[in-house]
Amino acid sequence: MHETAIVMGLMRIIETHAARVGASRVIRVKLKVGRLRAVEPQQLCSCFEMFAEGTVAEGAELVIDMLGVRGRCRTCATEFDVPRYHFECPACAGIDIEVIQGQELYIENFEADSAADGDVKG
Repeated sequence: MHETAIVMGLMRIIETHAARVGASRVIRVKLKVGRLRAVEPQQLCSCFEMFAEGTVAEGAELVIDMLGVRGRCRTCATEFDVPRYHFECPACAGIDIEVIQGQELYIENFEADSAADGDVKG
């Protein structure tokens, strides 16, 4: 289950950035995850809940935006959604396809409360 490794890295980033901006509590974390990453959102949420316990992210909402796979044909430059991992250009039937979306895995942003006053966005 590589979701555990992903969440461990995610927690390091969150805790480091929260400390840098003076956040006392993280409220929401928004992730972008491409389908080619083979991440199971439910497992990711469960791992996040477990690893967040006792940290600034305890009780935070994890919002996962799963991104579909998109390709660009290197022959005719057509951009298209890749259905069921069928990497063939719908315009010219070419198979020299560049993946332009679907491999992402990053924190889009997070919302937090600062120790002193209102909300902090990271």
